[in-house]
Amino acid sequence: MAGRAMIAVRRGWMKLPRMYGWIIRAVICLAAVAFRHAVDTEDYAMWGLAVAAFALGAWGASRVKPQEDLTSTIFPDRE
Repeated sequence: MAGRAMIAVRRGWMKLPRMYGWIIRAVICLAAVAFRHAVDTEDYAMWGLAVAAFALGAWGASRVKPQEDLTSTIFPDRE
């Protein structure tokens, strides 16, 4: 969601504080994973997955398909 929010802010669809909210939530959750025990391979794997999810969210939001014009399908021409 943070990646999508970043693209939405850049396009003017969303306000900046919402993007900061998603980023802060992600950082807090990723820090909570490593808070209780020492940092190990699982932590690095989760952080890597979070970075990949951020990138995929940003990539997916940046390539939004234009909405199809279904007028002729819904209202066919009658002759």
